[in-house]
Amino acid sequence: MKIFLASDHAGFELKNAIREHLFHGGHEVTDVGPEVLEGDDDYPVKAYDVATKVLGEEADARGILICGSGQGMAMAANRLRGIRAALAWDEMSAHASREDDDANVLCLPARQLDEDLALRIVDTWMRTDFSTKERYRRRVDELEDLGG
Repeated sequence: MKIFLASDHAGFELKNAIREHLFHGGHEVTDVGPEVLEGDDDYPVKAYDVATKVLGEEADARGILICGSGQGMAMAANRLRGIRAALAWDEMSAHASREDDDANVLCLPARQLDEDLALRIVDTWMRTDFSTKERYRRRVDELEDLGG
């Protein structure tokens, strides 16, 4: 699967660990940045970059965004129609975001997760499929209809 990955300064180290983990897991990973730690970077630009790349893919693609709380990245990514960015802080929230809501972008709070838990969250999110139940498809369609 194709994965686009980015962070701000707070998520930089975790982003690098996730990138390596996904690469060794056989995924096609594109690191959108930053390439070096930038203490003055802004999360909205990184979220936009990943979200537009996810939307621009013809095949199934997903994004992973990491900042201090995960909230800023989620807010920024969700401004784009077609993006369903979900903040996950444990495996259960990651699973539900995929199974129930077909999240195509995962947002992680770097300041609240250790690397081991973050990688377990990513693995759960990556292997969880969207449910085939009609009610979940209907709800995702309603989100798109509300998106203006």
